[in-house]
Amino acid sequence: MAGHEQTTQRSDVKTTKQEGSKKHIIAFIFSILLTFIAFALVMAGEINIDFVYILLVVLAIVQVFVQMAFWMHMKDRGHTFAIIAILSGVIVVFTCVIMALFWTTW
Repeated sequence: MAGHEQTTQRSDVKTTKQEGSKKHIIAFIFSILLTFIAFALVMAGEINIDFVYILLVVLAIVQVFVQMAFWMHMKDRGHTFAIIAILSGVIVVFTCVIMALFWTTW
């Protein structure tokens, strides 16, 4: 008698966690809200212009993080190289700006 070999097939299908449209809608509304706040800051003429510049830069940085996290999916695994490349570019640009400021004021 031949030995009965019992083979079990294991499903190697990876289940991925799908983002629902709810998170995308929230991110879209948040992006629109940030844009509206920036527009309102510029249109309001009574606010100090230096304060407006600072707030616009802060809003732009928040907008970049929202765009990268929800639309470019940088919060997910497997984007380490892209994040390192973006951070390296930010460091290079920041260094160039600082060097240009020192060069022009020297």
